[in-house]
Amino acid sequence: MFGLGVPEVAVIGLVAILIFGPKKIPEIGSALGKTIRGFKEEMDNPQLEEGEEKEQE
Repeated sequence: MFGLGVPEVAVIGLVAILIFGPKKIPEIGSALGKTIRGFKEEMDNPQLEEGEEKEQE
């Protein structure tokens, strides 16, 4: 996982709990998951913006 070991992940988790508090962490994780899921869906199924035309050459 990005070259991080267990001690590094534990320190990052501890700092996150100290900054955001234990009640806010699940909300942040849920929002992050929804954002990543939406990004992946858009990358798999790109849609044209309004006003753009598909060029066929």
